Amino acid sequence: MNNIDITGALACFAAALAVSLAAGAADTGSSGGKVYRWTDEKGVVHYGDSVPSEYSQTERSVLNNQGVEVGHIEGGKNAQQIADQARAAGAAQQRAQHDQFLLATYLSTKDIEQLRDERIELMEAQIKSATIYIDSLATRLTALQERAGRFKPYSSDANAKRMPDELAEELVHTLNESRTQHEALEAKRNEEVETRAQFDSDIQRYRELTARQSHN
Repeated sequence: MNNIDITGALACFAAALAVSLAAGAADTGSSGGKVYRWTDEKGVVHYGDSVPSEYSQTERSVLNNQGVEVGHIEGGKNAQQIADQARAAGAAQQRAQHDQFLLATYLSTKDIEQLRDERIELMEAQIKSATIYIDSLATRLTALQERAGRFKPYSSDANAKRMPDELAEELVHTLNESRTQHEALEAKRNEEVETRAQFDSDIQRYRELTARQSHN
């Protein structure tokens, strides 16, 4: 009975040793009938008794002469993968910090809604003021263009005089100011849309966080 147990133990030990040696051979060359399997950047699977230098950092499997995987070599991360991983970690940290901010700042969704309404009300007042100013610029520009129409090069009168420098300067200034204010108005409207979306997202997230706390 003891002889049978010893024989079985030796067999198990031999099998374990063989697996260990096969895995340890993963970083060696093409000795022992090993075959490497790896995938290139186009997703094509390759087999070979050695791995080309350009794929030396690629994840790959080691197969025995029967095609059974006996080892695995993790691939090294390239610069893009490292950068993507860092960005993902940074985004996760920002989300965690924002979650803490929401829970520490507000007592209920009503608090978030109140702050949202105050912010939107202020933006709408700014938009209204900007719109009024743009309308005044449009009125001034129309008057300047009418005046400019009496001078060369806009007048068809052969005896028309050259446009005064101060009129030309005021016309250019008003045109530029109108363009700048239109751009600022568009930016403010976009900001209002983004602010509404951010507050809606915060409200939804706050509900999820507080529901999770209640459940726990």
